[in-house]
Amino acid sequence: MRYKAVFFDAGETLLSPHPSFPELFRKVLRDEGFDVDPAALRERLPALADRFRQAAGEGVLWSTSMDLSKRWWSSIYQELIEGLGLPFTPDLAGTLYRTFTDEANYRLFPDVEPTLERLRRAGLMLGVISNFEEWLERLLESLQVTRFFDVRVISGVEGMEKPDPHLFLLAMERGGVGPEHSAYVGDSPYFDVEPAVAVGMFGILLDRRGRHQDHQGPRIASLEELPALLGADGS
Repeated sequence: MRYKAVFFDAGETLLSPHPSFPELFRKVLRDEGFDVDPAALRERLPALADRFRQAAGEGVLWSTSMDLSKRWWSSIYQELIEGLGLPFTPDLAGTLYRTFTDEANYRLFPDVEPTLERLRRAGLMLGVISNFEEWLERLLESLQVTRFFDVRVISGVEGMEKPDPHLFLLAMERGGVGPEHSAYVGDSPYFDVEPAVAVGMFGILLDRRGRHQDHQGPRIASLEELPALLGADGS
């Protein structure tokens, strides 16, 4: 088998807000007395991805301290709320921030644990490379998957964010593995696949919702497809 290690993104790859970001967002607003059209909310979400990409292009960090994180997410929530025609207040931003940093509001995708088990049985080392605040360590522990990951490189701990190639290089250095023997799986072409490929890793796009039909590289709809793609399915 060519590959010795597989690294994963975290948010929207291994785990997500429960039952989903828009549904949890709507619940908070509903509790505050605002009724939000789910279709209108979902229509605004692609613009948020552009905000993250623009920030990365300008070298703006958002996850490397609690203060940066709070200010960044407050601006995201403000854009969403005002775009829906609702009044925004700092108190509402605080409620949303507490909600989305509560470990109890996150779940693993159903395909995660079975796939991690299969990959470990195949002898692969597993790791995480994620743009996430430092509390991802506690979240992984609460979801009972820390045991799978020998290497965890988290932007909120390391002080740099993807697509910075140094995060990928650091993970491989800590794992004692070279890029030719490493695969990386994530849900974003820009933040995950492209920088992984740029440092010589095998970059795989996890496209759970079919958003990237035109992606030219390896693309899977579920982590259940991953072992076979890596030649780690025992065949």
